[in-house]
Amino acid sequence: MFAAAALFVFMCLTATSHADHHHHPCHTPNMTGLMSVTSLKGELKAVGAFTYDSMGRKLRFRSNESHPVNTSVGLDLLMFFDEGIFYEIDSKNQSCEKKKLHCSLHPLDIPDDAKFHSTVHSGSPSIEGEGLTLNIWTGDFTDSKGHYIMSVTMGCLPISAHYFSETTPFLISNMEVEMEIKDPDLLLVPSFCQGLPLEETPEGTVNSFLHEFM
Repeated sequence: MFAAAALFVFMCLTATSHADHHHHPCHTPNMTGLMSVTSLKGELKAVGAFTYDSMGRKLRFRSNESHPVNTSVGLDLLMFFDEGIFYEIDSKNQSCEKKKLHCSLHPLDIPDDAKFHSTVHSGSPSIEGEGLTLNIWTGDFTDSKGHYIMSVTMGCLPISAHYFSETTPFLISNMEVEMEIKDPDLLLVPSFCQGLPLEETPEGTVNSFLHEFM
């Protein structure tokens, strides 16, 4: 796993296509699919289902629920990026924690300030159905203590994202993506979570989708 991830990063950084300054980040459509999070040391951190509302900028991610595997992180997150809040949900115990969202960076959309790096071809572009053309985008974390490399299809479907931080670099991959919200109720605050006060954030803590895996 580590060797494959390292090879992909090398491909991204050494692609022959040069950056086109006329490229601007595209915005992803509504999506339902599966997401896996793996550290570049080979540890599978989480696998789960996601639902993403691109217009409303809402994300639900549930790991180890419908797809139980031996991972180190079990999460049920409902994130409202425009409102700057998110919920950690425990459906089994009918409980929630409502928290402030400090960073809106996540693997299902390309940030507006991302820089186009190159276009790469995975597989064979000369054989129909045997290749995939990807655009590579790069950027820095808001606090400049890390950077990312994102790969998306020409139709703006995110395939994978590498995040390099001071703690644990990791790879997020998306699979079985469908361009629709199959269950809109997943993006609603559960009844047992409504009316909760916003919890105080401990000093030095940064809340974001990515920091759940760091």
